[in-house]
Amino acid sequence: MKSLVLSKNIPLKLVLASTSVYRRMLLEKLRIPFAVDRPEVDETALPGEAPADLALRLSRAKAAAVAPRHPGALIIGSDQVATFDGQVMGKPGNRDNAVRQLRQLSGRNVSFLTGVCVHNADTGRQSARLVPCEVGFRTLDDNAIERYLAKEQPYDCAASAKAEALGIALLTRMEGPDPNALIGLPLIALVDLLAEHGFSVLDQP
Repeated sequence: MKSLVLSKNIPLKLVLASTSVYRRMLLEKLRIPFAVDRPEVDETALPGEAPADLALRLSRAKAAAVAPRHPGALIIGSDQVATFDGQVMGKPGNRDNAVRQLRQLSGRNVSFLTGVCVHNADTGRQSARLVPCEVGFRTLDDNAIERYLAKEQPYDCAASAKAEALGIALLTRMEGPDPNALIGLPLIALVDLLAEHGFSVLDQP
């Protein structure tokens, strides 16, 4: 991977602590080279842990998990938690679960909480932020649900809808400071966090 250079001529690499294709595609929007590494992190919530705390803790833990393998790098970790009626909503995993989720969400709102962290592998310093996004679902009958799932298999997406693709047809609104957060990586917050570590996105070649 090509090293990135700060204004002080210090070579610095970026590493995305995620193998999510969605996060990788989002980070590519910034047009800066980066490496990808898989974090091995237990994503189970702690007893009584609030969804916002879970998203932030896991984003920090994912970045820290790969940091020892990348000295001199800034590590980007992110995690998203979807909540419905105060409960964490997981990824459906299969068609039957997706049908159940979409029936449950018909005409309702889901809150997505996305944590993002930048971790300096040399110093251990971390900067993190939580970015919320609230999504409203249309009233969906079984026919609409079946047609959607036949065209797009969103089984790896919490709430069973790919908002960056055909799943947008299931939604009535998205409210939040950064639409990228809903897909999995809040780029506006990430640019700010990188700047806190001396890395300016627009200064890169």
